[in-house]
Amino acid sequence: MEEKNNYRVLLYYMYVPIENGEEFAIEHKAFCDELGLKGRILIADEGINGTCSGTVEQTNRYIEHMKADPRFADMIFKIDEADEHAFPKMKVRYRPELVTLRLEDDINPNQLTGKHLSAKEFYESLNDENTVVLDARNDYEYDLGHFRGAIRPDITNFRDLPQWVRDNKELLGEKKIVTYCTGGIRCEKFSGWLLQEGFKDVGQLNGGIVTYGKDPEVQGDLWDGQLYVFDERIAVPVNRKEHVVVGKDYYSGEPCERYVNCANPECNKKILCSEENEHKHLRSCSEECRSHPRNRYIAEHGLTEEEVKERLAVLS
Repeated sequence: MEEKNNYRVLLYYMYVPIENGEEFAIEHKAFCDELGLKGRILIADEGINGTCSGTVEQTNRYIEHMKADPRFADMIFKIDEADEHAFPKMKVRYRPELVTLRLEDDINPNQLTGKHLSAKEFYESLNDENTVVLDARNDYEYDLGHFRGAIRPDITNFRDLPQWVRDNKELLGEKKIVTYCTGGIRCEKFSGWLLQEGFKDVGQLNGGIVTYGKDPEVQGDLWDGQLYVFDERIAVPVNRKEHVVVGKDYYSGEPCERYVNCANPECNKKILCSEENEHKHLRSCSEECRSHPRNRYIAEHGLTEEEVKERLAVLS
């Protein structure tokens, strides 16, 4: 019988040239499978971005293997304890970019990036009236949890953030800008883009929200809600001093931190909702999605056409 917390989740990235990235991805997948790891790892010519889970022994062997490679010797691994695997399988993919910005003039974070701020420096920035704090994540990530006073970008994909900034420059003005994301990788390139765009004073939370929450001094202070993570855990705590719920039920507006995906596979919108409201609304974000012929909730629960009509009638 496995001991509790015998598993760990690793989160890591590094911008470093990788020759023959597609070939490296195939070899890396084979190595991860051999170890018994599960997760999602992206390989690009510009580096590696990964999150994976395994036992303490498996993850230790992975870290040792990576650090033995001169290219990844300085890579920082963020580690969370877990009771079991956080992923159903192991995926290693080759991609043109580690984070999808699709810039006309791409940014090399090793040459241009914002100032890296420690947890304490970032905490001080949160209390500085001359600083704008910009969330570099997607809207659904912000809605579950964010730093107090941070600006929420109205985007569902990271690649839309540069255009959002151009359309909302009045929110940023001439103030210092500090930005943050889950583990730091998105900010490495985004903060460099801000500098390239003409913003003068740009900082980024070093190591992202994950590192901030583990810092022994700030202890996640001034973070409200939970952190959205891209694995089966969905949400993890950050603030170790107090927990303030900021998420709101999509249907009722009541405090909520439970995410589901809309049952219409052509929509798949992320919805914060209680279990009760999930069943009441057929896990669908709209009347159109509830009536969709491929509604996954209806299929999963084996609802008859008559039962669906009865539920829809209650909502109309």
